[in-house]
Amino acid sequence: MKKKILIIDDEVNIGLLLSRFLTRNGFEVANVITGGSAFELMAAERFDLVLCDYRLDDTDGRAILIKIKEEYPFTGVIIITGYSDIKLAVELIKLGAYDYITKPLYPDEILNTINKALETQRALNESSVTETKTTTTQAASGYVNHGDYIDGKSEVSLKLLKQIQLIAPTAYSIILTGKSGTGKEYVAKTIHLNSLRKDQPFVAMDCGSLTKELAASEFFGHEKGAFTGALYTKIGHFEQANGGTLFLDEIGNLSYEIQATLLRAVQERKLKRIGSTKEIDLDVRIIVATNENLIENIANGSFREDLYHRFNEFSIAVPSLKEREQDILVFAERFLWVANKELNKNIRGFSEDVKKCFLNYHWPGNVRELKNIIRRLALLTEGYEIEVEALPLELSSRYTKDYESEILLKQAKAAMADKPKDLKNAAQEAEYDTILRVLKEVNFNKTKAAEILNIDRKTLYNKIKAIKLEE
Repeated sequence: MKKKILIIDDEVNIGLLLSRFLTRNGFEVANVITGGSAFELMAAERFDLVLCDYRLDDTDGRAILIKIKEEYPFTGVIIITGYSDIKLAVELIKLGAYDYITKPLYPDEILNTINKALETQRALNESSVTETKTTTTQAASGYVNHGDYIDGKSEVSLKLLKQIQLIAPTAYSIILTGKSGTGKEYVAKTIHLNSLRKDQPFVAMDCGSLTKELAASEFFGHEKGAFTGALYTKIGHFEQANGGTLFLDEIGNLSYEIQATLLRAVQERKLKRIGSTKEIDLDVRIIVATNENLIENIANGSFREDLYHRFNEFSIAVPSLKEREQDILVFAERFLWVANKELNKNIRGFSEDVKKCFLNYHWPGNVRELKNIIRRLALLTEGYEIEVEALPLELSSRYTKDYESEILLKQAKAAMADKPKDLKNAAQEAEYDTILRVLKEVNFNKTKAAEILNIDRKTLYNKIKAIKLEE
């Protein structure tokens, strides 16, 4: 489905040129010249993004931005103007604008900004949809939950919740550790929502995708003409987050040189945009995340120890989904509720066999993988219950092998019950347990199992055949 963009510009020629350009690039576009007509149209149609000129005959971009964010929070906004005013740009971004672009407009620049804005708005909308009501206890304590990635019933989830409630009201910098897909950004967002900065910006930045050349500009911004290709003044992530919280994901991927630049800003609480001599005071809480061992990175010289200690005023280990087994079905039900809303379906739940598959799977992609699988299952299911047949092969095949193997193992053990309780039989029973445990760990990959058991593949096949664990 094409993304719908609304252009609000009282310069008719610019509006028409933008409309034709965006239409050629695959967007559905509507054009108006006043704020009043824009809101009349928005009342009748849903738009993914609004491109708004700051100065209009009947209003201005700031007023339009505020009203859109109040009435249409799922719609992104980019402000366009012929006047370069950095103070105004910062204000607009803090009010919720994705970006602020000065004229003249350059096709590549505007298209790139639009695509990034749409992707950012999609992620924000997705996060908003997945937010659930807090429990009575949490509401009484003033705790605000962000999404389905945090609250759970397991012991590790309750520990995580206590850590969030403890650290959120402070100004401490935090390191979040955990495997990919565990929901570290959602933990950071929840900390922000429960802090004294909750009414200020929360800005997330993926350090894993930054090149050495772009990092400084992304962090600190640049002035127009500061370097080749700097066609307009850019506000960096630090400045966007001023007064609020800056979340730096995959911090371990930053080059050593960029780490040094970052350290200076963190220590001095000041920044300079590239190409500027003016210092800007910073009041930013920093939360960083990594799936690497930063202590090991310090030891091998790829991460600065002084920067690590600046960030590590408090640390939280975000548990993997496998560590939160008690929460798997809780998360699955919540994601199904979200998927039903997205797809306008009424799937009531999962069959018992599907639940067994979920509990038996090792979830290498963690909560993110579970969410994606639930969305896929909801799309494929026509009835009121999700069945095993809809599951992807990696879940259903492992479940079938595991389930049948456990039955066969129990049968083998039962057959041994009448045998003498001598050392030989005890050793054979222990061998059955060991073989099955290793097979489960490697998802029934017999080559890997043989390596772990320190036997050759043929010997493993013979032992599997002997206890009828073959496929």
